[in-house]
This record gives sequence, C-alpha cells and structure tokens, in this order.
Amino acid sequence: MKKFFGEFKEFIMRGNVMDLAVGVIIGGAFQNIVNSFINDLIMPFIGLLTGGINFTEQFLILKLPEGVEASQVTAANAADLGVSIWAYGSFITAVINFLIMAFVIFLLVKTINKISEKTRKKKEEEEEATTKECPYCCTEIDIKATRCPHCTSQLTDEEETQQE
Repeated sequence: MKKFFGEFKEFIMRGNVMDLAVGVIIGGAFQNIVNSFINDLIMPFIGLLTGGINFTEQFLILKLPEGVEASQVTAANAADLGVSIWAYGSFITAVINFLIMAFVIFLLVKTINKISEKTRKKKEEEEEATTKECPYCCTEIDIKATRCPHCTSQLTDEEETQQE
C-alpha cells in the first residue's frame, strides 16, 4: 500500500499533471467569462436579428397531461407540470455558445502563436548574430574573434567577408 501511495505522489508531482490542473481551473474561470460574453453581449444582438426570438424558450410539446393547458407550459416549468417537451431551442443555444466559444479560443490561440513566433524569430536572429564559423577548422566561434581559439588561425577581414 505504501508503494501505491508513493507512485501516486510521484504521478501528482509531475509537471504536466500540475499544468493540467492549473489549465482546468483557468478553463473553468475562462468559461464564465465566455458565457457572460455570449449571454450578455452576443445573444441580445442575435435576438435582434431574429426578431426577439429567445432560442432557449423554443420547444415542441410531445405529451400534454390532462388538466394542463399548452399556454401554461414554458421550457422552465415543463418538468414540474409533467409535460414532455422537445427542447430544440436549448440545443440551438448550446450550438451557438459552442461556436462562439470555439471562435474566441481560436482567436486567443492564434494571437498567442503569433506572439510566440515573433519571440522565436527574434531569439533566432540574436543567436545568429553572435557567432561565426572559422574558415580553417569550421568550428563555431564568437563573431568578434580575430583569432580562432580552436586552431589559432588568424582571421582577417577578407576571410570574414568571404564567409558571409
């Protein structure tokens, strides 16, 4: 049993497990932001475009029990009244939410990739400018060197310009 808990502790302490845990927590918080963005900023405009239709309230009554009138039924109280409904509006809302969330995440990842690509290119340019190759022994040396530390050859300006 002690070995089992030791393996579990090792598993939990791995960097990727901790990264995953942080990602899940941040994802949950990000989901609240995206849901607010969708429900508070996007859906009102979609409602305007569709003539004020609230997709969540769109449903078809499949079975209406005795004593209940269709005008009494809403998507929220259907289960309490014992009414069977086909809530296609909730599905449409979920699909719209998913598409908007996927688009927001796409834009976020695209922006992060663009920033990391610029950083990578800048780093590569800095690395390229700090070294050169000795024309005699073909080892990498500092760009400011006038003599190769490996083969002790004297480097002239003429050789350096040929190398470039």
